[in-house]
Amino acid sequence: MYDPKVHLKRLVEIHAPSGYEQPVADALREDWADLVDEFDSDGLGSLIGIKRGARPSGAARKVMLAAHMDEIGLLVREIEDGFIYVHRISGIDPRVMLAQPVVVHGKRQLPGIVATMPPHMLTTDDRKRYPPIEALVVDVGLPAEEVAALVRPGDLVTAEGPMIELSGRQVVSKAMDDRACIAVITTCLELLRDVRHSWDVYAVATVQEEVGLRGATTAANHIEPDCAVALDVGFAEQPGVSLGASKLGEGPELAFGANYHPKLVQRLQDVAAYYDIKWQRDITPSYSGTDAWAIQVACEGVPTALLSIPLRNMHSPVETLDLKDIERCGRWLAHFIAGLDDDFVESLSLLPESNDAE
Repeated sequence: MYDPKVHLKRLVEIHAPSGYEQPVADALREDWADLVDEFDSDGLGSLIGIKRGARPSGAARKVMLAAHMDEIGLLVREIEDGFIYVHRISGIDPRVMLAQPVVVHGKRQLPGIVATMPPHMLTTDDRKRYPPIEALVVDVGLPAEEVAALVRPGDLVTAEGPMIELSGRQVVSKAMDDRACIAVITTCLELLRDVRHSWDVYAVATVQEEVGLRGATTAANHIEPDCAVALDVGFAEQPGVSLGASKLGEGPELAFGANYHPKLVQRLQDVAAYYDIKWQRDITPSYSGTDAWAIQVACEGVPTALLSIPLRNMHSPVETLDLKDIERCGRWLAHFIAGLDDDFVESLSLLPESNDAE
């Protein structure tokens, strides 16, 4: 029986930063094997699971669900006296990496720890600021000659640690951004097992979102969907983050702004109201920084919406969310897809209605 917590744990504990997402794609091929009718991929490596709709005649309509499967990570920059210096691939915040366990993906996986100069050796001014990424070192505990034999510049370094359960239904891990939303798509596909729907569903795990929304761009142009819902994480309330932030466990966020098609956003609101699904507002006036931004302008333009899972401690090894929000979001998507009919595409038109007399 499907358990979103078990599925999420499997996903977030995989090491797969931007450009190196294949291990997640391999896991999803296994987990989605009984949920989709076929698999496809674009030239960049995004995984596309296709669940066919029960359309009696005519060309099938296509709805795209997109969540990125890459995580933030590091690359080995250089090795000096057995200590490993790193570059960020994307999104790494050096403030939260100090003293964190990591994995160095050399000729074999090496456990390591992130360190920097002891405070006793710092100047008075340096003690008042966080060390930059260039000052961080990874110590794997091996002699210098052995490190040099096992690790090369360009090897990956990723955060390490199991998913942790907090009180209630909150869980903590690296890579919740955005594998929590992969779990949302999986939850939706599970619910669609027993639901008749007319549209074909294109479930997409996109690549390289953290370095420029690249997988969403190529996947949307490959699929040419009639509409799309992108899924990502959003900022939840925590110390220092309050204005405009959502609350864990109070439902997924629906985004409002120029990046999102107003009629598609309205349909999602109508579905949530009908099925009594709790949700929260996310106001994003312009650039969302999510796959929705790339999908919206693919092909000749794709009506796009964004649903987000509230998340604390974003871009850190301790990203925190509530499993209830994943389950609600998956149910919301399943009801939305089940209600899509032949007329929905026409209803999305932003052209003014004709006033010509008959």
